[in-house]
Amino acid sequence: MAVTIHDVAEAAGVSIATVSRVLNNKDHPVSAETRRRILWTADQLGYRPNQAARSLRTDRSATVGVVVDDIMGPFVNKIIRGIQDRLRQEGYLCVVVSADWDPAAERAAIHDLLSRSVDGIIFSETWHTTAVDFLDLATKPYVFVHRQFAAPGQYSTIPDERYGAHLAMRHLLDLGHRCIGYINGPVHYYASALRLEGYCEELALAGIDYDPALVERGDWALESGYAAMQRLLSKRPQLTALFAGNDLMAAGAIYALQDAGREVPREVAVVGYDDREISRTVRPRLSTVTLPCYEMGQAAAQMLLYRMEGRTDIEEEANVRGCLLVRESCGAVAPG
Repeated sequence: MAVTIHDVAEAAGVSIATVSRVLNNKDHPVSAETRRRILWTADQLGYRPNQAARSLRTDRSATVGVVVDDIMGPFVNKIIRGIQDRLRQEGYLCVVVSADWDPAAERAAIHDLLSRSVDGIIFSETWHTTAVDFLDLATKPYVFVHRQFAAPGQYSTIPDERYGAHLAMRHLLDLGHRCIGYINGPVHYYASALRLEGYCEELALAGIDYDPALVERGDWALESGYAAMQRLLSKRPQLTALFAGNDLMAAGAIYALQDAGREVPREVAVVGYDDREISRTVRPRLSTVTLPCYEMGQAAAQMLLYRMEGRTDIEEEANVRGCLLVRESCGAVAPG
């Protein structure tokens, strides 16, 4: 049988009202010793609040919806884990719905979540924004995390893509490279534009003229990195380093270099982006810039918590920075 607030009060030797004040964090004077005893007793008895009853009293469900376009996406699980860990600290439950790249499914998911009285919604890696006006009308707080296809917009948590590109390029420049190729991602991805900007800015800071023949485009897939590297070698065979817009394309580029008889990193140093699993299995192991997925999830959850509190003094865009992981592919560390 479920433990009730009455059971906690009886075991702790206090009134039901006092237990309610402590468990609900009411702004009411309760001694530190009494508060400690009530919390300890509730924990020992395994007390869990009746969320349905609390929802009726407070008009809050302590539930947050998370809408993703693809639950199997390579970064989604870490983002959701960051969201969940942060919200759990505040007593919130996450309900995750995958829209499968379908605007109609996304809107249906939002209707369903709102019908369940969620307190707010986080959109993770979603493309469609047709539902934002609807959410504004529903007066439910929402935030976006890692929107890939458009500028972040209002209430967004995103990776600092330009900063990440600066890290990769600065590292290669510090190793003495001056002829550095770049394989960019698809044109409709917001990250592609920002990473290219970082590449160009770091060249300018080093006093190196931008050479368009050193830039090729892929589609994030390994095969596209292989083909892009072949095109770069045909145009600029003298290049000594490569920055790739993601790890899969970097791995493809390494295979293309090896097939062309170019040793990595002795003849060409390579740095990727994202810190995917392949960065640790390709040989030589890939130096890469991390995509801070877990941290973005936590930052998005915190932004939503602030919005649900009604705070108006929060930044509407949070940029989360990754870091450079130096491995063997750039030649800065010995194999091992």
